[in-house]
Amino acid sequence: MKRLAVLVIACLAVIPPATAQHFVDSSVYAGEDLLTRERQYTQDGRLIVDLELVFAVDVSASIDEMEALQQRRGHVQALADPDVISSIQAGGHGRIAVLYLEWADADFQRVVAPWTVIETEADALAFAALLAEADYISGRRTAIGAAVSNAVRLIESNPYQGIRRVIDLSGDGPQNAGPSLPDARAAAQDAEITINGISMQNERQNPFRPPVNIDVARYFENHVIVGPRSFVLPSRTHEDFVEALRRKLIIEIAGLIPAEMTDKG
Repeated sequence: MKRLAVLVIACLAVIPPATAQHFVDSSVYAGEDLLTRERQYTQDGRLIVDLELVFAVDVSASIDEMEALQQRRGHVQALADPDVISSIQAGGHGRIAVLYLEWADADFQRVVAPWTVIETEADALAFAALLAEADYISGRRTAIGAAVSNAVRLIESNPYQGIRRVIDLSGDGPQNAGPSLPDARAAAQDAEITINGISMQNERQNPFRPPVNIDVARYFENHVIVGPRSFVLPSRTHEDFVEALRRKLIIEIAGLIPAEMTDKG
């Protein structure tokens, strides 16, 4: 059985963000603000960023409103975390581009917060505010393949050029509807887009919601994630989710390689 990739939190606590990636030459800093870099563009006019990141968040019937809003609050907390901000500013270009997508059925693909460049704490807080203020709408089925395909399209069509391109997919169950997940996963791999996952193993079953009787983390490991540094972080509570997402963002932003450990369940 494949081993589940997780991050050893202790190692992150002692790694200064500046050592995760090399700074660019000091001549590219703009003005007197050492945290703001001069923007660089490709020949076709796309802004160069360290990371293009889609948060693809499950809001199918197996996720109730409280859990969906907890996921949003988790992203709000993680994006505002000082270590996450420091990791962004320590990147080669000092900025990332992010988008928040909620998904369920194949035809339920909702952009809650559009592409936003984050390079300062104020940028992160403004993006987080969009998440906090948006209405909640639930879907029904779990079409992971459609979510991946849509996220790939959103990355390929945006006005940015990322050094790395990542889909962060969170969910609590397997695909049960929509287009082929293996095909969507292969398309992401062909486009050199990494898929990472946060698996939510929900232990509080509700009689009005479909039960999930599989190891979700193992399913994500075997059927969802893709890319040479792809990994899954499991969560069982809101606190787990926030911490897993915070760690995940630091890994993705800094381009670190997560430590591999045997899944303890």
